[in-house]
Amino acid sequence: MQLHINLGLIRYQLSIINYQLPMCRLLAYLGPSIQLDRILYKPEHSLIVQSYKPQEMQEAILNADGFGVSWYHPEKVENPYTYKSTQPIWNDINLPQLSRYVESDCILGYVRSATAGLAVDLSNCQPFVRDRLSFIHNGLIEKFRKTLYRPLCNLLEDEIYQWIEGSTDSEHLCALILNELYKAPDLAVESALENAIAQIQALASTWQVRVAANLIIATGNRLIASRHSTYDVPPPLYWLRDDPLFPNAVILASERLFPGDWKTCPEGSILSVGSDLEVEIRAISAGS
Repeated sequence: MQLHINLGLIRYQLSIINYQLPMCRLLAYLGPSIQLDRILYKPEHSLIVQSYKPQEMQEAILNADGFGVSWYHPEKVENPYTYKSTQPIWNDINLPQLSRYVESDCILGYVRSATAGLAVDLSNCQPFVRDRLSFIHNGLIEKFRKTLYRPLCNLLEDEIYQWIEGSTDSEHLCALILNELYKAPDLAVESALENAIAQIQALASTWQVRVAANLIIATGNRLIASRHSTYDVPPPLYWLRDDPLFPNAVILASERLFPGDWKTCPEGSILSVGSDLEVEIRAISAGS
């Protein structure tokens, strides 16, 4: 699909909007091994469609500032593979063929609508990966570079700080999660995520800025997600289990991909699901 859109004009128009909400779109799949195109392209409101015709974005009309996909080998225990680009996902001529060839039982997908002032380059493209972990984030730390950037970096161990390649609030928030796991390797990913949200919330309160942190983390056999925001209208996050189109699977998404028994992940909560497909949801502690 080729869409001829004046992206320069649209980006200029968006840059003068007093944006209030994060805008990217997220997708995660855990279940029987499938071709990537089944989850990326075939649903009627797929991630591809969401890139140019989103239904639940408050302040923008496109997710045209790049995209990324990560997936895990369905049979071997290996670190995730990634495919990223800074062009709109609808313009990529390789992804349709790649997604027909590649099969996986654990997949993350992401389309980006960049925060004004942050570079559209590969270093800022998600998913972010370290070892077996893949991260995607739909959210915003308000005025990040002018407020929490330095205080957040001061919390990081040097090895984790050196892992950061880009300039986004998203990557730095992922680094904060990795920092928790670096300090305590046996810590559960859910606990590391909750601790990171608590730290970023404490910093945000000090600096009087708002934070939205819809995050999904994949390990290869598990998905861990959060929905947390101090904005008036939190960005949505949905989940679906064992749909007839995707039996014995769980899907997480910023927007519902097709009609079905989608459930809303509660605001202020952490969701986790493993290979048994048992979805567990718990409230983020009051200190977060």
